[in-house]
Amino acid sequence: MRPVVALLGRPNVGKSTLFNRITGNRNALVDDFPGVTRDRHYADAVWNDIEFTIIDTGGFLSTDDDYFASQIKTQLTAAAEQADVLIFIMDGRAGLSPYDRELADFLRRMSKPVFYLINKIESYKQHDELLEFYSLGIDHFYEVSAEHGIGVGDFLDDLTDALPEYEPAEEEDESQIKIAIVGRPNVGKSSLANRLFGEQRLVVNEKAGTTRDAIELKCEHKGRQFVLVDTAGIRRKGKVTQKLEKFSILKSLKSLDECDVALILIDSDEGITDQDITIAGYAEDRGCGALFLLNKWDLLDKERKSVKKYMEDLRYKAKFLSYAPAMTISALTGQRCHKILDEVVKIHKEYCHRINTGVLNRIIEDAVYRTEPSLHKGKRVKFFYATQVAVKPPSFVCFVNFPKAVHFSYKRYLINQLRQMIPLEKTPINLFFREKTGKIKFSGGSKEEERIFQKKKKHNTQKQKLRKEQSKRKRQRDMDNS
Repeated sequence: MRPVVALLGRPNVGKSTLFNRITGNRNALVDDFPGVTRDRHYADAVWNDIEFTIIDTGGFLSTDDDYFASQIKTQLTAAAEQADVLIFIMDGRAGLSPYDRELADFLRRMSKPVFYLINKIESYKQHDELLEFYSLGIDHFYEVSAEHGIGVGDFLDDLTDALPEYEPAEEEDESQIKIAIVGRPNVGKSSLANRLFGEQRLVVNEKAGTTRDAIELKCEHKGRQFVLVDTAGIRRKGKVTQKLEKFSILKSLKSLDECDVALILIDSDEGITDQDITIAGYAEDRGCGALFLLNKWDLLDKERKSVKKYMEDLRYKAKFLSYAPAMTISALTGQRCHKILDEVVKIHKEYCHRINTGVLNRIIEDAVYRTEPSLHKGKRVKFFYATQVAVKPPSFVCFVNFPKAVHFSYKRYLINQLRQMIPLEKTPINLFFREKTGKIKFSGGSKEEERIFQKKKKHNTQKQKLRKEQSKRKRQRDMDNS
């Protein structure tokens, strides 16, 4: 297992900026507004060929000035206990804070290696202003600028030297299933992620917008590996005004691009809203598998607990996701949550399904025989053959004589036939039509093919030139004889 390094400090000292600098990407949200990070954010990093895992944490506040202060402190404590090495970051511009003193006392009791960083040092003029930091009783500080990378390399050299030895980790299991938990704000996404993960890993609060970043959690269920991605709530575009929320929503949509199955959470107590259907449309556009989860089912009284009514309403409003299964759950009480990952495995199996070309062509041939496509300008649309070109989701190409003449209703008919006969009842299907043009090149043109083409072209040019000269001489002879 890789060594673990935790970034600690009060709000707005640059922990997420340093996190992005070390990992070499921008997975952590960064903003001048304090308190952006609330959950623990994990990522792998490499320096001097040494691999380690780094944790970004929320800002430390000992008092309850912040609405989430107590929960963030719990997450920070858990990260510190899990880490092998701790990094205490302070703000060189703002100076020493009482929270810095309290956190320094907390870290002294941890009996773990601690690196003390003074961030936001961009010029030598700031060195004289750092004397107050030595009142913490620390002998050595690293002066860095996470934003510009100043001093970060020297610090990482010392950090990797201090990391404990470890055995190289095994290669990542390619069979793991990536799940994105999406929905409107305050529908219970973080509560569900904690329930599936098996412990209180994410900050949960009744206040909407608690989760701002996309947080990955790895868990195991019946021998299968899962990656759960808890995302920020997606509100209507017209209600999103803050820059930070816009970035949060973009990361949520990016999670849909990268996931295998999307868990679309709906608040049963509020009913199925237009925004729920819009979010379902985002999942459908990105071609990932989907599972509707009607959460907070325990809050409904007996008169409103009609599964049939809710399902009919859902199927009517989300006709485009008719293949997506739906369940009623309660993330708070755990009602039917144990069935979610089993259902995800079934969806993923179909999502990665590959069918034999011969069987596929027989299905298409039988479907066309039973219901022929309409005529195109008096000519019959002919289906020559079909093949599967991709999985995740299953994608098929049919070669026909008039691709644009295939009506969308006939395309839907063929997709339904594929669902019934393969069967693929719980996954999206892509079906494309291409024109059969004779010889099909399945690979790009090689240099040898280009050489032969140029040689033939030169030969044909010479023949044409010779024929013109022969014709010219013949005309001249005819004129002389006349």
